Amino acid sequence: MNGQWYTKKWLAVSLHVLFWALLFSFPYLLRPIMNKDTSVHPRTIVNGFYYLNIADNFVRVLLFYANAYLFIPFLVYKKRYGQYFLVLLSALGVMLLVDRFFFNLFLEGFTYRIWNFFVFNLPFLFFIITTSTAFRTIRDRIEENQRIKERETENLKTELSFLRSQVSPHFMFNIMNNMVSLARKKSDLLEPSLIKLSSLLRYMLYETDEKVSLQREIEYLQSYIDLQRQRFGSKLKIKSCMDKLDGNYEIEPMLLIPFVENAFKHGTGLIENPEIDVELKIEKNILSFSVRNTFDESSTEVKDKSSGIGLTNVQRRLALLYNNKHSLLITKQNNWFV
Repeated sequence: MNGQWYTKKWLAVSLHVLFWALLFSFPYLLRPIMNKDTSVHPRTIVNGFYYLNIADNFVRVLLFYANAYLFIPFLVYKKRYGQYFLVLLSALGVMLLVDRFFFNLFLEGFTYRIWNFFVFNLPFLFFIITTSTAFRTIRDRIEENQRIKERETENLKTELSFLRSQVSPHFMFNIMNNMVSLARKKSDLLEPSLIKLSSLLRYMLYETDEKVSLQREIEYLQSYIDLQRQRFGSKLKIKSCMDKLDGNYEIEPMLLIPFVENAFKHGTGLIENPEIDVELKIEKNILSFSVRNTFDESSTEVKDKSSGIGLTNVQRRLALLYNNKHSLLITKQNNWFV
């Protein structure tokens, strides 16, 4: 998963470097004006305060990442708020000791006042803890959202694979019946039909892992219709009108065949003058696909147990793959199922 731009590692590293660079350069941006009459050389005093700030900033950096990677996950997330408060007080005490040590080291001759430490460092401590906590919680939220999306993607792939696996056996069951019928008739069409079936199997097994060209899917549909035409001959009137494509379009594989398969399943048998019409066209980058078959409402013919799998299957796949981007209309009128 590629993730959003704000999850890129280089961006996070760059923001951290920029943040700490600004913090460390802050004393240089606000240079104090020293009294020239002081007994200590002004440059010595300025450098001493710079060095003290650098030392304090290193402690703040450690506190920032300790809070983000230790205190928050091991204390706050586990609701050990009392321990967390004690840890922060301990961190403040460590900062006080470090600040006093480096103050005496770099600013000899000056009196260290604890009150000054709290005045200048408490706001910094609050700022560091706040930003560190926000950094950790936002980072965890982004990672959790990514994990949720990855799980949804994997679940989607699994469900689509399952739905596709349902299409294949159902489809193959019908085609093999066609082959048996031709074999019984000892028809010369058996060999070319087997070759065409081999082409269909190759498409189903090796070319349907990802989106396929719409033209290839149309060829697949046409081969299926041709095999059915060979099977039924003049007993069934079949109209097939699929426009020649002007453009490179892609579609999810095995998505259109259930409609055609359903028409042959329910539009044949004990039906007078059966007819099946298949039409496909593209207008303004919108695919319109229509399948119609005659049926007899009064017929009591019992279809096999797999009846209805096709349309239920394709409805679920459309909802998963083209949610809010498709329209499926199923009607029954005047002995036509559309």
